Amino acid sequence: METESVTIRKAGQGDVPAIVAMFANDSLGGHGDTTDPSALPDYRAAFRLIDQSPNETLYVAVKGGEVVGTFQTLITTTLTGRGGSSMIVEAVHTRADCRGQGVGEAMIRFCLDEARRQGLRQVQLTSNAKRTDAHRFYGRLGFEASHIGFKFKLK
Repeated sequence: METESVTIRKAGQGDVPAIVAMFANDSLGGHGDTTDPSALPDYRAAFRLIDQSPNETLYVAVKGGEVVGTFQTLITTTLTGRGGSSMIVEAVHTRADCRGQGVGEAMIRFCLDEARRQGLRQVQLTSNAKRTDAHRFYGRLGFEASHIGFKFKLK
């Protein structure tokens, strides 16, 4: 059993290749991510936009000195819920060889703790309909499948 702790920290530009490698290794996501060096400037540009945003944060999970997971948060305020703010969690990914070792749980618990610290009203996320293992995982952590999500792809 793996017992080494997982550290969550804000991602730096130097983490981009490791994050992209996780996404490119994802057979279910269908996002078209690639480790082709010619694509790296696109990823670095996206990282800069996220890093400059006051409402978005990209994180990495580190274990044994290696990036083994990632997720992004977005804080949004709506008029619903009397003007309540929520945390949206996006792009949650654990490196394939590290699944089942507590990485995903550490990342999600970090999000929940951070949302509580900020006094947010809820944490929400979407998950690819094909990721049934992830759905069970989120349910085990207390998330409810309360809504149906829709996407309209433009590119």
